[in-house]
Amino acid sequence: MSAEPPPEPEDKAASEPAAGAMPEKRPGAQAAGGISLQGFGRPSVYHAAIVIFLEFFAWGLLTTPMLTGLLSFLSAPLIGALSDVWGRKPFLLGTVFFTCFPIPLMRISPWWYFAMISVSGVFSVTFSVIFAYVADVTQEHERSTAYGWVSATFAASLVSSPAIGAYLSASYGDSLVVLVATVVALLDICFILLAVPESLPEKMRPLSWGAKISWKQADPFASLKKVGKDSTVLLICITVFLSYLPEAGQYSSFFLYLRQVIGFGSVKIAAFIAMVGILSIVAQTVFLTILMRSLGNKNTVLLGLGFQMFQLAWYGFGSQAWMMWAAGTVAAMSSITFPAVSALVSRNAESDQQGVAQGIITGIRGLCNGLGPALYGFIFYMFHVELTELEPELNSDSAALQGAVIPGPPFLFGACIVLMSFLVALFIPEYRPGSGIQKHGNSVSGSLSSAPERGSDEDIEPLLRDGSIWELSSLEESGSQCTEL
Repeated sequence: MSAEPPPEPEDKAASEPAAGAMPEKRPGAQAAGGISLQGFGRPSVYHAAIVIFLEFFAWGLLTTPMLTGLLSFLSAPLIGALSDVWGRKPFLLGTVFFTCFPIPLMRISPWWYFAMISVSGVFSVTFSVIFAYVADVTQEHERSTAYGWVSATFAASLVSSPAIGAYLSASYGDSLVVLVATVVALLDICFILLAVPESLPEKMRPLSWGAKISWKQADPFASLKKVGKDSTVLLICITVFLSYLPEAGQYSSFFLYLRQVIGFGSVKIAAFIAMVGILSIVAQTVFLTILMRSLGNKNTVLLGLGFQMFQLAWYGFGSQAWMMWAAGTVAAMSSITFPAVSALVSRNAESDQQGVAQGIITGIRGLCNGLGPALYGFIFYMFHVELTELEPELNSDSAALQGAVIPGPPFLFGACIVLMSFLVALFIPEYRPGSGIQKHGNSVSGSLSSAPERGSDEDIEPLLRDGSIWELSSLEESGSQCTEL
């Protein structure tokens, strides 16, 4: 076969690329809905990082947490699965648009703001699409570093934007802050629409070619049904749930805890956030790359969980300000866990299931964002701690807590939950690059080398390349009938 593309033929059949060859993007290619798939340059990690930075910078200016909501537990895998079929760009545009849509409503209509904030939580799953985008444009050995850079960009936006928002609010009023946040959000939407190129290869978007595909390949719920049958993804999901549940609870109460129990003022809290954010950026860019190369993916996840355990235990037993600062440095190192887990999922997932794989992880984090604060609030209530004081002065109850053996019971309880996550993660099988075979005792992947190729009429493969019994049974199923979409 000639390396040079043949001249464009008259009929459609002759214009199709050879099997296994990467088709060239055609000028003016559009996704469903008429969105142009072209952008500036080739798809890259920089496109993903800019999208994440602008989205969270807009919300950070308002010093208001971006609500994710329990429904993101379902919406994240669904949106990720659809992006595996229709492409990443339309869903990047949709998630960012609906996530940022409530921002201008803060000044226009408070009623509509609170109405839309509940709806936008369903679409606050940009990370699942972004990480799938990054997987499309990177090799396996590059993904952990790429995920670290994207996570570090997220941390950078949250470090810089609250301080800028607070300054603008104090100097010019809240209306200007909302205006600036709205402009940043619009800039992000325009950047996606005009500058971000589609990353999903055209041969993996069968709908753009008008080809016949199996409905099970397009059905976003098909992969979700396999979570309980795929041992690897099940272990990863349990690990993420048990590790992020205490982290979500910590985010909801920790700064009030610092203020009321430890005695931090507003300046110290701002400095604490800046320190942890800056150290997290260093951890996710420099240390993550070094650890992934020296320890491997799974051991890096275990190390991150170990840092998280140590940090939460220190918060639980700590009663002095210096202890909080020291534990904060450990917390920054624990930030390597999420990009390391995302890299682990990406390396084991098939290229046409990156969206749903990352969506499941993002969805579980969304579930934890709803359950974690309730869990921590209940534990604080059980120990008669009310985090309602806004003044930095310590009251008598706070002084008693500082003298207690365990000043922060929820944090110590969280450390125990992370310990369970650590134990579960020990059973996650190691993946050997290039072989697709999991290193565990009952692996049968080696006998399945004749599995059908992606895009055949057979049922789609397991979500992760796992040697489970389900994989054997899937080969015995008859091919599903193709339908024209």
